[in-house]
Amino acid sequence: MIDDISTYKAETLSAEDYISDFWPYFQEIEGVFWKLEYRQSFREPRNPSWQALDRGDWDEALRIIDETRDEIQGPVLDAPGFPMRRLRVVRRPYTPYLRWELYFIRLRAQAGELIRVLDAGELGESRDLPELVILGSSVMYEVVYDEGGTLSGARKIADPGLIEACTRELEDLYARGEDLLPFLDRERQALPPLLPTTGRKLG
Repeated sequence: MIDDISTYKAETLSAEDYISDFWPYFQEIEGVFWKLEYRQSFREPRNPSWQALDRGDWDEALRIIDETRDEIQGPVLDAPGFPMRRLRVVRRPYTPYLRWELYFIRLRAQAGELIRVLDAGELGESRDLPELVILGSSVMYEVVYDEGGTLSGARKIADPGLIEACTRELEDLYARGEDLLPFLDRERQALPPLLPTTGRKLG
């Protein structure tokens, strides 16, 4: 069902409307916050660290992440008492964006976000999963990006039965994944290329 989510009826939101629609639901979640990430590259033009990555300046990109640790971890630490679970699908060879993102979200894992990694090979070559955000049983968004990977909006779904079915599928996929921090300790190629030579540590 997750694979076919784009065929189901939904309310189309612009990027701005998606962000403003999201936050009231986030503040009142009953259940689990879920995030499924499948694409291997995105564009985040408002993020200074990503801007440095886009210029090829790995050292600056990582420095900014290191210096904004509190800001990155804040949404997790301040979340109003519900579990936050993210499944990040990864594919080898790792894209520069993915290596950057894994370095970034490891801080969220350290703050308590329950992040797991699942190798794309486990899904089969024919599967092409959506980018999903599920807020308890209230609402689900299929997050939409343009061809370059920049956020362009979302499709809002409020059908309880559909949300429940997709949540169960996501739970099954999540159970097949590996916790992010042990994955990064083992899979050094998933980390930024400058990490071993800059003296930075994962702790």
